[in-house]
Amino acid sequence: MKTYSIQTDLELFRKISAYDSRALETLYDRYSPILFTLIKRIVVEEAIAGEILTEVFAIVWRKIERFDFSTGNVYAWLILLSRNKAVDYLRRNRSKDPLSEEYTDEYENAFIIPHLSKGIDQLDLESALNVKNNVETALNKLTDAQKYVIYLAFYEGFSQASIAGKLNIPLPTVKSKIQIALGNLKDNLIKG
Repeated sequence: MKTYSIQTDLELFRKISAYDSRALETLYDRYSPILFTLIKRIVVEEAIAGEILTEVFAIVWRKIERFDFSTGNVYAWLILLSRNKAVDYLRRNRSKDPLSEEYTDEYENAFIIPHLSKGIDQLDLESALNVKNNVETALNKLTDAQKYVIYLAFYEGFSQASIAGKLNIPLPTVKSKIQIALGNLKDNLIKG
């Protein structure tokens, strides 16, 4: 039998779905540095980032059945889960709106748990780290305006309507800017 540390992400997820706590510990050891870095970039405050990271792994433990094993894309699921949880924290603290949606199980399933397309290529942590420099290079080739709208949407969690208000430009312009920025990012990645 393979030791836990050499099992694939998907094998660990299968063990977690059988409530194997050692598999969760191994997954935590493997992913916590990158997920913490992402969360901290979004929420900035280290203590809050640590709390959110803990919540992410609690969600993995409680909601592993929400993962679509047919996609096999553990890396993307964990990254998006962490991003969604951190952005939700920002949005809730930014608005302080007493009428904002209550954080319920249904809310978590709809807005925090990622719903990945089967068309997304599988990526594991090692592969992601190998293409990291290519992604950074592709991002750096974008204009400052394109980088900013992607930053506002992905890291700050602003909706397109909120970005339009923040930048004082029409919503269709924001939609177009984001679409062009993502298209250019894709082109830059393909060109290498």
